[in-house]
Amino acid sequence: MEKDLQRKRQKQAGWIICLIAYLTAAFMVWLVYDAVSIFHPIIIVLVLDVLATLTIFLFSMVFNNSSLYDPYWSLIPPVIIGFWIFEKFSPVDLTLLHWIVFSLVVVWSIRLTLNWLARWRGIRDEDWRYIAFRFKYQEYYWMVSLFGIHLFPTLIVLIACLSVYPALALGDGSMGVMEWAATFITLAAILIEGVADLQLRNYLCDKSKCEFISTGLWKYSRHPNYFGEVLFWVGLFLFSSGLPEVRWWILPGPVLMILLFYTISIPMIDKRMLRRKTGYRDYSKRTSAMIPWKPKSTPEGSIILGG
Repeated sequence: MEKDLQRKRQKQAGWIICLIAYLTAAFMVWLVYDAVSIFHPIIIVLVLDVLATLTIFLFSMVFNNSSLYDPYWSLIPPVIIGFWIFEKFSPVDLTLLHWIVFSLVVVWSIRLTLNWLARWRGIRDEDWRYIAFRFKYQEYYWMVSLFGIHLFPTLIVLIACLSVYPALALGDGSMGVMEWAATFITLAAILIEGVADLQLRNYLCDKSKCEFISTGLWKYSRHPNYFGEVLFWVGLFLFSSGLPEVRWWILPGPVLMILLFYTISIPMIDKRMLRRKTGYRDYSKRTSAMIPWKPKSTPEGSIILGG
């Protein structure tokens, strides 16, 4: 009972520190905004986004925990999208497309942030990947943390948000076939992520659980939550792809997201799971890495049982 109370206090203390860090970042952005407000909205976002990231990085160093940056991924997109919308239009001038895009991003942000808060155990809890980087890079860790854990994801998310900028600021705001398809795909992505995370949470709470989760969506994909995340960014990209004039710079966003998960996130998790979980090798052989697909069968035609 006492240990549970102590863990609860540590978690609450972590939340408070995290809140202070992000409020400080917001204050720094407010201080600098007037000085950069003369520039193009994309440049304004770039400068302030980097400034906010550097502020969070300083808190990460002070409290020796790079996981303070983790919620930045989900918190910053609605700020960016909201700024691009409301900087140009008054609320009465917003079209249905503006409200749909902004609402989808806000719902995605709330769900993902709450999921992180539920799983983060406080200031002493740091992502296992960052811990691995500490052992690997040692005295160079904070340089790696600055560029690899903080600035790199910030720029990736900004480039991904850039994919929807033409639809928000350069189009007429109308809803055509492509825009409705983008709405459906983006909403489906949020639902897939939510279901995958709920299934994972239920698995972690199940005391009789097997070595790893391989049921529900996880039967058809080793990382259905990542599939939902990538699909979300592809959906935002599609909002701009139906415009009469398609800009080339909307493409890097979804491409970089796909590469990020396929070449960095998934290999790191799979490598760790192969070391720690019995049967995961068979599971990985029969199950799609990210895109949900029918599990492969053994040569005899039977599905390999894993977990």
